[in-house]
Amino acid sequence: MSGCRCTQEDKAKEEALQSLLEKYRGEKGALIPLLQGAQEIYGYLPKEVMQKISAELKIPFSKTFGVATFYAQFHLKPRGRNIIRVCQGTACHVRGGARILQQIEDALGIKKGETTGDLRYTLETVACIGSCGLAPAMMVNDDTHGRLQPEQALEILKQYE
Repeated sequence: MSGCRCTQEDKAKEEALQSLLEKYRGEKGALIPLLQGAQEIYGYLPKEVMQKISAELKIPFSKTFGVATFYAQFHLKPRGRNIIRVCQGTACHVRGGARILQQIEDALGIKKGETTGDLRYTLETVACIGSCGLAPAMMVNDDTHGRLQPEQALEILKQYE
């Protein structure tokens, strides 16, 4: 392995990407499905992966990058294993959603839109999670937690370590 520090996981991801590229080879309208598939493989869209997709589709990298940055579903940086979404909608705001967010930011040492260095958590804010009766509320992955006090939010996060 002359100079290559590739792990088995890296090799598996590369093979999965190659398989994905072959699946869509020559197909019109393949950019978004390729980006979705690549993000599924890597957890985000590394620049090198988007460059491979551009080369495969014979389109400028600027177009690939433009699509990846236009749609909110795509992420250009690694994301945490656990996605925390703190509601900042009207009901949650009135009942202390900002305090919940502040408590989590302080405890994790990150701001909204950031990911912890160990890739355990990504912190996001959302306009509404549809649980106004439970305000203030947050979601961790697909789990909704409501009627929160700031200290409770931190206790909940411990369940996802």
